[in-house]
Amino acid sequence: MDRESFEAALPQAGFTETIARDLPAGDATPEHSHPFDARLLILSGALILDQGGIRRRYGAGEVCEVPRDTPHVETAGATGVSYIAGRRR
Repeated sequence: MDRESFEAALPQAGFTETIARDLPAGDATPEHSHPFDARLLILSGALILDQGGIRRRYGAGEVCEVPRDTPHVETAGATGVSYIAGRRR
């Protein structure tokens, strides 16, 4: 998916906040959760998402979702990751 289409679809699905984030290669967040649903579009690099005992790698152009209050870990791939995320409270 491209960024323009992704951003255009967010409000239609109730995602009212948007943030852009860059993580350096190998950077990982500790396990955490958020009080909102998140939908991410990977712009470049790769993101490894561990949630609910499932680990999956997402690359450029792929979309992933993290439901509110779901514990998860985000790890940037070997070249880092840039993504845009919509938040739905």
